[in-house]
Amino acid sequence: MKTTTRRAAVLVAAGALGLGGLAVAAPALAGANPFGHPMVAASNPGPGWRGGDGTGPDINGGPDMRTGMGAMARDGSCLDPAVTAAKGTLTEQQKTTLAAMANEEKLAHDLYTAFAARFDAALFDRLATAETQHLTAVRTLLDRYGLTDPTAGKPAGQFSDPAVQATYDRLLAQGQAGQTAALQIGRQVEQTDINDLRAALDGLTAPDVQQVYNRLLAASQQHLTAFQRWSTR
Repeated sequence: MKTTTRRAAVLVAAGALGLGGLAVAAPALAGANPFGHPMVAASNPGPGWRGGDGTGPDINGGPDMRTGMGAMARDGSCLDPAVTAAKGTLTEQQKTTLAAMANEEKLAHDLYTAFAARFDAALFDRLATAETQHLTAVRTLLDRYGLTDPTAGKPAGQFSDPAVQATYDRLLAQGQAGQTAALQIGRQVEQTDINDLRAALDGLTAPDVQQVYNRLLAASQQHLTAFQRWSTR
């Protein structure tokens, strides 16, 4: 157990996690991500990758990420999380997906914060900071489109949807077995985000939502690579 004091983590979340109405309570299967979708190989993080120590530009800093995320701070946060693209039109399913994205960012943040309080790997603290920025961007979109924020009113680690709560509790318990296990959970969570974001971008026309999803996708690719490299140390 770490003795250093970690920053307080009070973000809010609840709602249906997973796109297209997919349930998330089922246990993860071998070769599947934490929400039951098939795992796919990690994507190339793009030409902006500069993380020679295995952490990547969104962890150690770096002047450029040409994958769409923009410059990143050393603590893992986006330097410019603003949504600058024009508003578009969303289908009802795309609105549901957008709300689910808030839950995914919240769940990742809360897991990484919990792991940061238990283990010495600085990666968890830095990625928790990044997830805070990601959730802020998604909330901006929810406000633009007049959608209810499913993450409102819930502190860290608490979700009103029983399926989301069960997924969080299961991943938290698995990750607390040790730092190696926590890093594995991080890889699973980021791969899930990658899969879901790719699916969400299919058929999407709203410029502002495309902008945010592409940024989140680039970040998750970087985060996944960071987890993979930390796991081989």
